[in-house]
Order: sequence, then structure tokens, then C-alpha cells
Amino acid sequence: MIGFFIKKAFFDGWDNLIGMIVQNLIYIVLLVVAAASTALFDVNAGLALAALTLLLLLTCVLVGGTSATVNNYSNYDRDTWSAFATGLKTNIKHSLLFFVVSFLICTVILFVMPFYFSMPGIIGTLVGVVLFWVVVIFLLALPYYFPLMNLLPGDRPLKTLKKCFIILSDNLGFSLFYLLYNIIVVALSIVTVGLLPGLTGYMLAAQDAMKLLMYKYDYLEEHPDTERRKIPWDDLLYDEKEKVG
Repeated sequence: MIGFFIKKAFFDGWDNLIGMIVQNLIYIVLLVVAAASTALFDVNAGLALAALTLLLLLTCVLVGGTSATVNNYSNYDRDTWSAFATGLKTNIKHSLLFFVVSFLICTVILFVMPFYFSMPGIIGTLVGVVLFWVVVIFLLALPYYFPLMNLLPGDRPLKTLKKCFIILSDNLGFSLFYLLYNIIVVALSIVTVGLLPGLTGYMLAAQDAMKLLMYKYDYLEEHPDTERRKIPWDDLLYDEKEKVG
């Protein structure tokens, strides 16, 4: 399954290269604006934080549009901009919850954890370590958030978030592999200045991963007595392999 995931993510990106690059340009502009906004700390720290928070909110809303686009790509549909526009509206609730979670994670990383680690004594260190692992768990689970939203559109945002942790606990080995995969994606994105794979490529890979994992859950629903280590991946992915080629 992992080998086919890598192949599918690559070819889905290759087949939609231009659309990915154009969308990534939007996020690159936002990143540049965010970097420029840090200069406001020398003038007014509150204003700088407000600007960065607004940029994070805008990014999360736009990600709701990109999630609809990459869902099309994953399903071999090259429609980009109408899906993006539709996704901005229909996915707004999920985008807002994603913003809240992202904001809290950033707050914990930038302010809360340093505060506790700077405290003298063992208590502050223990709290800081606990917060560190909480952040790690969230970072491992969140890549499934928007893909689950696309695959299970009837779920409310909080229910989607809850299922992210269920998927993580049930697929820990794959999630650790996917973490390594994302490190490589980030490295390639830095080399290409965010153009490829970039945030869009990252989201496309997440959508592909969750789509393939759903085949397992559909199979287990029909065959509840099957051992999880004996999933017939070759049979389940036959149609997908035929489409990818």
C-alpha cells in the first residue's frame, strides 16, 4: 500500500502540475506577507500578532478551497478553480475549526512551552514535555483532517477532528512513515521555494493516503472477522492501479 501511495501521489501531482503551482503561488505570497509582518514587532508587538493571526485565518480558509481541489485530483478529475471556489464556501466550518486548532498549537509552541521549560524545578519541565507530546500527536493526526472531511462530508468539524485521532491510533506505523514522507516534501518545497510540491502537494498526498486507507475500512466493514494484518491490498487497490497505470 505504501509503495502505491508514493506512486499515486507523484502521478496525481504530475498530472495537475500547473494547478498545483498556481495554488502554491497564493500560499507563497501569504508566507512572504507573514515574514514581512514580523517587522511590526519592532513597532507594536500586538499589531504584529494581530496581523499574523489574520494571515493564519486567511490561510486556513484558503486551505478549505485547496482541499476540494486536491480531492478532485485524487479522484482523477482535473477541475481546479470551480472546485476551489466551491470548497471555500462549503468547507468554511471545517476551515474555522482548523484555524482554532492551528492557533492553539502555535500558541503552545511559541509561548506556553517556553514558559514552562524556563521555570526552575521539575514541574515546569514535566508540563513542558507533556505539552510537547500533545503537540506531536496533533501534528501527526491533523493531516487526516481535510481528507476525512472530503471523504465523510456528513460529519461535523469536531467529529472529523475526533476521527483523525482514531485513524492515527489505528495506523500508527503508516502515520510515522507519512511523517518521514512529509519531511521529504518540506525539504523539496524549500529547494523549489514552495512551488513544488508545496502546500498543495502536501495536501494532495494526504488526500491520497486517506483515500487508500478508506479502502481498508470499507473492507473491514464488509468482512468484520478479517485480521487487520491480512488486508488484501492488491485486490482492494486493483482499480486504482489500473487508473494510475
